[in-house]
Amino acid sequence: MNLRLQLDTTGIDWNVVVYILQNAGMAYRTPDMHARAFNRSHTVVFVFDDENLVGLGRALSDGEYQAAIYDVAVLPAYQGKGIGKRIIQTIITQIPHCNFILYASPGKEKFYEKENFKRMKTGMALFVNGEAMKTKGFTE
Repeated sequence: MNLRLQLDTTGIDWNVVVYILQNAGMAYRTPDMHARAFNRSHTVVFVFDDENLVGLGRALSDGEYQAAIYDVAVLPAYQGKGIGKRIIQTIITQIPHCNFILYASPGKEKFYEKENFKRMKTGMALFVNGEAMKTKGFTE
């Protein structure tokens, strides 16, 4: 593996972003929607193996004390190689003074716990499609 990080959206193939999210079992939107979301994010991380995009993540933040991490995904063939950890650590390094929140896909909580994320007792959510999120295991 010849991994490199990219911290901006220059030259990203948004169809590949959709492909990675799909193959990682995560929610995905149209390529244009992902382009807008990542371009509007405070921090973005893309991981390439040579010229192939294999992982990504982003954070929304005020840049001062609060941040939320979204869309951390790694192609299944590259999972378990520390790439997700590297994405998370890079995001945190880019916004070092912030508190971070995220919601993990059901079953992925242990991954984030290894990175010192703690379960919240007061986390709340209002989803556009609440019933679907309940079915997927995100809410009670």
